[in-house]
Order: sequence, then structure tokens, then C-alpha cells
Amino acid sequence: MREHPALLYAFDCIGFMGHDLRGMPLTARKDVLVAALPQVGMIRYSSHLEKDGRAMHAATAHMGLEGIVGKKANSKYIEGRSDHWVKMRVDHTDDFVVMGYRQTDGGDIRSLIVGQYIGGELVYSGSVGSGLTEARIKQYRSAFAEADEIEAPAGAPAMKDLRYFDTELVAEVRYKEITPAGQLRHPVYLRWRDDKPPEECVRDTFNRELEEVLVEEEPIDRTVHITNRDKVFWPDEGYTKGDLIDYYEAVAPWLLPWLEDRPLVLTRYPDGIDGKSFYQKDAPGFTPDWIRVEKMWSDTTEREISYFVADCVESLVYLANMGTIPLHIYHSRTHTIEQPDWCVLDLDPKEAPFRDVLAVARAIHELCEEIELPNFVKTSGSTGLHILLPLANQFTFEQSRILGELLGRVIVTRLPDICTITRNPSKRDGKVYIDYLQNGSGKLIAGTYCVRPRAGAPVSMPITWDEVNGRLKPDKFTIRNALRRLKKWDEDPAIGVLDADVDLLGALERLTTVFAASQS
Repeated sequence: MREHPALLYAFDCIGFMGHDLRGMPLTARKDVLVAALPQVGMIRYSSHLEKDGRAMHAATAHMGLEGIVGKKANSKYIEGRSDHWVKMRVDHTDDFVVMGYRQTDGGDIRSLIVGQYIGGELVYSGSVGSGLTEARIKQYRSAFAEADEIEAPAGAPAMKDLRYFDTELVAEVRYKEITPAGQLRHPVYLRWRDDKPPEECVRDTFNRELEEVLVEEEPIDRTVHITNRDKVFWPDEGYTKGDLIDYYEAVAPWLLPWLEDRPLVLTRYPDGIDGKSFYQKDAPGFTPDWIRVEKMWSDTTEREISYFVADCVESLVYLANMGTIPLHIYHSRTHTIEQPDWCVLDLDPKEAPFRDVLAVARAIHELCEEIELPNFVKTSGSTGLHILLPLANQFTFEQSRILGELLGRVIVTRLPDICTITRNPSKRDGKVYIDYLQNGSGKLIAGTYCVRPRAGAPVSMPITWDEVNGRLKPDKFTIRNALRRLKKWDEDPAIGVLDADVDLLGALERLTTVFAASQS
């Protein structure tokens, strides 16, 4: 505490001296809290305002904070969610240059690529698809047809499904925040701005720290000095450490969107897949300054862990040069660490045939379509499949786990002979295990496109639901054939899990009805 002083702000008291206070009004509970807390020390009382909420919300927006929480003064304490507490987020709006668009499989406009000027340079700020109507898409379609297509500007991703144009288009966008990588979080298109020139779309000064990074005059030296490039990592195939590094470097345009702002846990194989391996969470002290490292508290070790966050191709090369084969990733991002981006159902066959994995996956897909819940699939790169369900940061990990469990129980009812949610492997009777328990705070998943330390160097690959058929094998995609597949794509078939519009409450209500019917 002397090295890293901290304060705890207490805002409620639900029990004191053996008395249950949950039935008391909030204001009375806070009176008890004030009396119970010491006058000095590391625990402080979190006060409140009984009026001027609008002014407080405006001040929060001015300070660049996430928002405020409103509470009913006479409310009793209730576990879980209720309408007695209301979170009022701060939404930011600003104008952005329309730099081009992300196209659909058919070549139409899926979302707009936007950017702003920082230090006189037009800087990529991500893409926005929510809020775009068919009429507005038609208008942009005509505008792009009259503009000259250009190469991806410096600093903007160059991918097959991204098309850039020299335009004078400006759009107003609402968003939650700008991430450390400079991209919009939860953007929503508001309107076409034909009254504003692109040059006036300048990044606000509240993001000055990011601005200084993006317009830094001296280029950052991100040179990675490769070592032992010819060391054999896969003896049977003869694949080397250099092959691994080349793969991660080449796959970066597809992989980095999945890794954005996401903590990583490495599994290092310095002598290849047949040698000793070890997990590594903590970035060592000699890590170069240009590699992003995020400190997060670990309840297990009772200290802060410095997690790697890969936000550029050079960081991927650096990690691969450390002998990192698989990249295990968090379900959430550093700035929303307790709000997962997805719920995962990990289909683990163990002794079950892979055809049963395929049957269970298709059943989950049908159930999700039935309850109108978007769903995506990828190979795990090992023996099973991962089903990913978008949460859009609307659920906690506990709610995500409950969602996964309900889905799993319905599927077990429909396919009792080939799947189970029994955790103990000895009691699964050769059935596919639907693992929903991976949906927990701090739990990890093998990252999309990551390599696995198995024979043949298989990779975790996003696939379409049409590919979930008898021709699919769990190790079908490897570091040798993955890139050929990616270069044929118009779009990653699973990337939608990161920004899909989803009515989770509606889907959960429908699932609850289906679940109740399955138990009757």
C-alpha cells in the first residue's frame, strides 16, 4: 500500500453488527454506513446528490467519464438487476470524414469507414453500421460510384472487404468512447452532413493523449530481432519457428481486429511442440516500450499482472519470436473487463466422434435461429468447435454463463444420446461435452486464427454454417493452407460477433419459454 496507495469508496451497507439492513431504504442504509466508517483511513464514504442530476450528467460528459448511476432513495436492497438503479451512460457525438466502406459478401455497403483529422492527418477511426437505413445506403452507394477509389491511407487497415475513396462526405456519429487504439466504441450513424467540409472534422482535445501518440513526429522503431528462425517446432512436418512467425505476420490483418484491446495469455514452446512449455501472463520487464502492456489485478496472485495486448503486426511477431504458439484471449476487453463480448459454447468431443460435434453444433445453430440470437462458429484448432454468441457488453459474466447453460440444457434435451453438460469426463459416456463454464471472469479461449501445438500445426478458423457438414475436420486448417483460404474471403464469417446488433432480452425471453417447454 505504501508503493501503490489506494482508496475504497463504500456506497451501501446491507448488513451491520449482525443486523440485516436489506429491507431498509437506501438513504437509511447510507446513514448507517456513515456512522460505521472511520473518519480517516483508506475506506471513504461515497456521497450522493439528491438533485441536479442533469447538471451532474453534463459535468460527467465534460470530464470524459462513462456516466452516472441514479438510485431510488427509498429503495430496498435487491440482489441482481432492478429498476431501482439506473445507469445513465454518456454518449458522445461528433462529425467524421467518410473514408469508404466495408462491403458485404455481395459487394454492397455493410458499414461506413470513418476518420478524423489529427495534427493535419486523416486518421482511421473504425467503421459504423448501426443506424444506416436502406435509403441512406442507397445515397452513399451513388456517392461512392462518383468518387475515385484509392489505396488504404497510412495507418488504416488494408483488407479485401475494405474499400477507400477520395470523397468530401461527412457523417455525424454517436459513440460511447474512443479506444486506446483510436477506434470508436459502439458507434451509431446519425445523419449525413452536407453542410460541413471534411477538414473541420478534427479530433477533440479531450483525447489529447491519444492525439499525441498518433501524430508523434519521430517514428517508433518496432524492429523485432528474430532468433533461431530455423529451429524445428513441428518435427513430423518440419515446420520451423520461422514458419510460425511468418504465419502470424501474414494473418495479422484478420487476427488483429479480434485482439483489439484484449488481454492475452501466452503458451510458450521455446523448443517446439515436443519440448517443455509454460504459460505466461506477466509481460517481463525487458518488454519493449512500444508493445502495449495493461496492468490488471489478479485475485489469485493478489497482485497486478502486466498483460500483453497485441495491437500491431510487430507485436504479433514479437510474441511468436518468444516461442508463443497459441494465443489465449479474454472474452472481454481491458476497458470493459467484466462485460464479455461474447458467450462461448465449447464443444469438446473427448471420445465422441466428430460427426456428433457437427450434429450438436447444427442443433445449437437451429436453436439460436429459433430464438433470434445471432450465432457464429469457428474450429477450435484442436478437436472441437466454438460457438460464439454476441453479447455487445450487455451481460455480465454470470449472465453469460446462465445463457450458455440454458442453451446447453435445451440441446441435451433434444439430443440426449450424443451430448451432455456433465463436467466430469468419466461420466460423459462418450458424448460431446457442451462446455458453458468457460463463460467466467478471467476465463480464456483459444484465439481466432491462433496456431495450436498439435501435429500438423492446425489453426482456429472461422467458418460459415454451411461448412458445418461431413466434409469438415477439426484439423482441416493449418499454417500451410489458412492464408489461401483467407485471401479468397470477402469477409471473416465470424467477425460479426464483435459488433452485431442483438436483442438479448428478447432472445432470453424466447429461450426461457423454449427451456420451460423442454422440461415439461
